[in-house]
Amino acid sequence: MIGNHSDDRGQSGELRSSGRRELLKIGAATAASFLAAPYVRGAATGGKLSLGMWDHWVPGATAMLRKLCEEWAAKNHVELNLDFITSQGDKDLLTGSAEAQARAGHDILPHRAWQVAVHRDVLEPVDDIMTELVKQYGRPNPIAEYLARSDGHWRAVPATPGSQVKTCCSRLDLYKRFAGVDLVRMFPVSEKRDKDLIATWTWDLYLSSGEKLYKAGYPLGLPMGQTSDAIDWVGACFRAFGAVMVDQTDAIKVDSNETRAALEYLKKLMTVCPKEVYAWDDAGNNRWLISGKGSGIMNPPSAWAVAKRDNPNVAAQCWTHDSPRGPAGRFAPHLPWFYGLWSFSKNKAAGKDFLLYISEKEQARKLVASSDGYDLPSFKSFYDFDTWQKVAPPLGTVYNYPPRDDEEFNITGYPARPDVAAQIYNQSLQTVMVAKVAQGGEKIDEVVKWASRELEGYLRT
Repeated sequence: MIGNHSDDRGQSGELRSSGRRELLKIGAATAASFLAAPYVRGAATGGKLSLGMWDHWVPGATAMLRKLCEEWAAKNHVELNLDFITSQGDKDLLTGSAEAQARAGHDILPHRAWQVAVHRDVLEPVDDIMTELVKQYGRPNPIAEYLARSDGHWRAVPATPGSQVKTCCSRLDLYKRFAGVDLVRMFPVSEKRDKDLIATWTWDLYLSSGEKLYKAGYPLGLPMGQTSDAIDWVGACFRAFGAVMVDQTDAIKVDSNETRAALEYLKKLMTVCPKEVYAWDDAGNNRWLISGKGSGIMNPPSAWAVAKRDNPNVAAQCWTHDSPRGPAGRFAPHLPWFYGLWSFSKNKAAGKDFLLYISEKEQARKLVASSDGYDLPSFKSFYDFDTWQKVAPPLGTVYNYPPRDDEEFNITGYPARPDVAAQIYNQSLQTVMVAKVAQGGEKIDEVVKWASRELEGYLRT
């Protein structure tokens, strides 16, 4: 559960004096002015720094991150303790929670999407770092800012390793042969894309193509369980229909024509997927595509990267491209990662210097290259990296992985405030709704009423 913000109450719960409150306000304003100032890197940082970094699953990516960390430490005369922490078994989440509670451990840890809000009270503000990064590269994408800012302050810095979108990865040969859709022509390896042609890539076309592919014996592989791959693409589909669960004012909006339209659509779409998708974990869709049985999934390039090793013939036909467009727009399911500096760090100067260094464009370029284009920086000005253009087979297969035109970032639960949105996400509200309708045969109106009651509970928590 996300902790409450601290307030002006003492241990007894009594409000402090007005003079004390005014002093705190003045102090906070003064601190904010310093935090907003650009970060100035010192000539030599020195001291000790303990880093916990995510252990990447793309071969070679962790080795590059290690190299960059060690180069920075040597240049700045820092004694570095470097640990790589797996996300298998949620070890990264458990490590973060244990250190936040103990107020001891690493100086810097990686945090998945919702964990910045969870630990915001013990994360050092990094407004100075972000001011400098924004000055150089522009603002990060809106979802990164939505997740990493609270109370007017940046609590973490967007990380390149692990950040991803889960957009379409489709079989070129199958789409062209059975659905009559030329995905390379629609989504070429070029800045000059035909926007009118791309506008035809809608959820309606996705369904009609899926019906043809299903009849040909190559169903779409869209998970509908309670893990992130399912939650992410379904949330983006709901947004494309204009459906919102809870808005930014805490108003419950699930009971709407837009929600009903999304559920009606998804009921049809699930008929062109294998029946077992309701039981898939996050590896299910990857295995489906790699096996050669599937015509398309929604995922970062990890399934394609494994196919290069395990089934090269499938990999040579994979094309990553934009999500379909709906009545309310085109949305890319986004899961960013962040770096957080603990407020109890004993070397904040070195920590901030490292955060600025690892976030700079040249380091991001090397990290993207080492992950075969899997990692997606939060700054759009980084999308000119040539990795996405050169990666093969086929040449340019992940060029359209970064959103390039009308595709907007989305995280399931948005635009509700993060503590409510995190519950929408973690309770898999939308995939459960779809399963109730598409698998359980429940009436849409009854499912909407059920969801409304669930959301009322989230708001009370």
